[in-house]
Amino acid sequence: MVFMVAGQGFLQVMRLSERSLEVAGGVILLIIAMKMIFIGGDGLYPTDGDREPFIFPLAVPLLAGPSAMATVLLLASRQPERMLEWVGAVSAAMAVCGVVLLMADRLRRWLGASVVSAIEKLMGLVLTAVATEMILAGLKRYFFGG
Repeated sequence: MVFMVAGQGFLQVMRLSERSLEVAGGVILLIIAMKMIFIGGDGLYPTDGDREPFIFPLAVPLLAGPSAMATVLLLASRQPERMLEWVGAVSAAMAVCGVVLLMADRLRRWLGASVVSAIEKLMGLVLTAVATEMILAGLKRYFFGG
């Protein structure tokens, strides 16, 4: 939420363009999506032995990582007159994600491992399409000024 409101100032301080943020966010989202699709037996973020994946817990890059920050910043900067709608949408998404995360163990048991795996791969495919669209839009804006 903070990045959506103050992100434009951050980009100006760092001298970054929206195009570069869009391409970078798309690349990161693509990497995450590919890991979701081609997950191995080690899980999305494998650990060493008994250690927990402290630096990269699953929820952080998917919910509040660079691609999420890029997305909300781009939404807010392209249509600032709809800021109230964007805040409402992000708030609703945060509430839904919170409920899902709180009920994750129950949902996994209720759906079963195979259904959860299928949903994860399907969502990875959707994320791949979103990431590709972000990259192509950023490149189009860079080369053609669109």
